[in-house]
Amino acid sequence: MKVIAAIIFLFIGSLAWLSLGQGVKLMVDEGFVADNAARLNEIMLIIFGITVISGTAVFCRFYLMTWLGERVSADIRLQVYEHLLSLSPGFFATQRTGEVISRFTADSTLIQSVVGSSLSMALRSSVTVLGGIVMMGFTSVKLTALVLLAVPLVLGPVSFFGRKVRLLSRKSQDRVGDLGAYIDETLHEIHTVQAYTHEQKDRQLFADRVEAVMAVAKSRITYRALLISSVMLLSIGAITFVTWVGAKDVMNGNITGGELSAFMFYAVMVAGAVATISEVFSEIQRASGAAERLMELVTTPVDIPQQSVPNQLALPVKGALHFDNVVFAYPSDNAQDVIRQLTLTIKPGERVALVGPSGAGKSTLFELMMRFYQPKEGRILLDDVDISTLSLTDLRQQYALVPQESVIFAMDVFDNVRYGRLDATDDEVIQACIAAKADEFIREFTDGYATYLGERGVRLSGGQKQRIAIARAILADRPILLLDEATSALDAVSEVKVKQALDSLMANRTTVIIAHRLATVINADRIFVMDKGLLVASGTHSELMESNELYREFASLQLLMDIDAV
Repeated sequence: MKVIAAIIFLFIGSLAWLSLGQGVKLMVDEGFVADNAARLNEIMLIIFGITVISGTAVFCRFYLMTWLGERVSADIRLQVYEHLLSLSPGFFATQRTGEVISRFTADSTLIQSVVGSSLSMALRSSVTVLGGIVMMGFTSVKLTALVLLAVPLVLGPVSFFGRKVRLLSRKSQDRVGDLGAYIDETLHEIHTVQAYTHEQKDRQLFADRVEAVMAVAKSRITYRALLISSVMLLSIGAITFVTWVGAKDVMNGNITGGELSAFMFYAVMVAGAVATISEVFSEIQRASGAAERLMELVTTPVDIPQQSVPNQLALPVKGALHFDNVVFAYPSDNAQDVIRQLTLTIKPGERVALVGPSGAGKSTLFELMMRFYQPKEGRILLDDVDISTLSLTDLRQQYALVPQESVIFAMDVFDNVRYGRLDATDDEVIQACIAAKADEFIREFTDGYATYLGERGVRLSGGQKQRIAIARAILADRPILLLDEATSALDAVSEVKVKQALDSLMANRTTVIIAHRLATVINADRIFVMDKGLLVASGTHSELMESNELYREFASLQLLMDIDAV
């Protein structure tokens, strides 16, 4: 409805301005030439009334079109963000976060500007051109025909330079995206940048990227300037020629001075409108490049397929897991299998540990369990149901994850702990924090549980972050726990307290632990030893100490590290 109203007001405003040409004709022929002051006064009042109507229409059009630009930009951002949330981590492993953010900000803002302003100007100018040509035809067919002969001359530069501007605009937006990605990376890792005194090198690298943006912008600006100047030169040249012909006709008595004045009024309006179109055309070409970049995000295929009618897990979920001959390679290197012919079973309520060197595939198993990636071969079963037949929401709501590098969001303590269970009460959040031994340091904050933790939890130590993450898992209360050595960043006293909380939490729940410490391994019901994507051994600590050399090496080295830590 608002779009229709904007178009109506656009036509009203343009037609009002066009009608001023007839007012100019009357003012010259019936006012000045006839020397009729009374008629001149009437004509001036009419012109003033038309101006008021036009001004009102311009206000309404500008408001509605600007609102439309904001609405379009908001809808694009919502659609892109919704789609991004459906993509797997595999997509983000190959995309720079700053580049994606640039598309959200710079590209969508450019589209907003074009829809809200440039598009409105282009539509208004197009109506003015068409209406002006019609009114010129009524005034003098001969002069109008001469003007139309210049149209192909004007369209040539618009077509040629317009294509150049669109291609360079896309390239320019890509360079701006690179710039945003570099800023995002260096500022997020500012501690490392400054610790290694890398500032001077980063300044140089950033300056190189800025100059790359400027180099593309220089070419784009050159073609845009050529587009605008050539259109104006040809338009004004054509009007000058036609004015000369019209002046000859007035001298010969073929048309009146008022008719020539009206014709010149329309010709100037048309020329100005054509110049405006050529100027905003380059802006529209820039927006076209930005829209292409956004469409690439929207049309990125979802790489984790889901069933149209997914299966349902039987309640209550027991937490039995089974890997059936699973083979997996990351999409970025599909030829290199990181999980090879893996078959293992985890019983309901069992506490198992995954042990092995870096790159053995331990963290990859976590990602496969939650279907962040799809195996090349084989199946993963949860309570005897293939997880590929479950909805992603239903599947992932069965896991509580505590990663080794705890994730803290830029919100307060309540919202961070409540992240996995949005309906939890404040009291339930506090009880979870008490169980995770986090309550003691939270209450020392000035605002307690309402304390804003900063971007990526910059106000917390490593151990505090980990206890917040553990509280989040405790509150989520899900049947399967995935722990990536959740006590690795704690001091000895805190570790004892948190282990007590975790022991209580792990009771009657299936728990899979990526183990880096011997104490964790010894307490596991079973241990799976992995190496280069293969399951090489399984059993209890004592069994593996006798039967597996790789495990004995791990245990002896870790025991020495534990002794050194003491």
